[in-house]
Amino acid sequence: MDKVTRIGVSLEPELLDDFDRLVKKKGYTTRSEGIRDLIRAALVEELWGDSESSVVGTITLVFDHSPSVQDRLMELQHHHHANISSTIHIHLNLEQCLEVLVVWGRAKEVQSLADEIIAVKGVLYGKLTMTSASMDRGHDHDHDHGHRHD
Repeated sequence: MDKVTRIGVSLEPELLDDFDRLVKKKGYTTRSEGIRDLIRAALVEELWGDSESSVVGTITLVFDHSPSVQDRLMELQHHHHANISSTIHIHLNLEQCLEVLVVWGRAKEVQSLADEIIAVKGVLYGKLTMTSASMDRGHDHDHDHGHRHD
């Protein structure tokens, strides 16, 4: 960090106590670290509202180990191959598999892929986790040196 600005935050005592417990549980050394991470997370979520913004993330699935489910999931993955960077497939037991897809692209494309895959009959659990493909949002773009981050 080149420069920081100090700000004051007013919180109810109960909220501050809860936040202090969270800071300790997460292993932050200061409240400021926790607040910075919360602000960054909120800014990334705000970017998702712009369906054209670039994101990276994962889709985690637990599904029934059956040919029909696997065939449908494979069909969707091939259809959306441009948004899938990698997959990890683990056999949990004789009946269930876990799969993690590493995904990227425009937020609307990634969300659409996740929605289609999670809706497949036989998918028992599905979760999309996304973050911005460019974490320098809000920084001084004069220091960008001409690099494009989208």
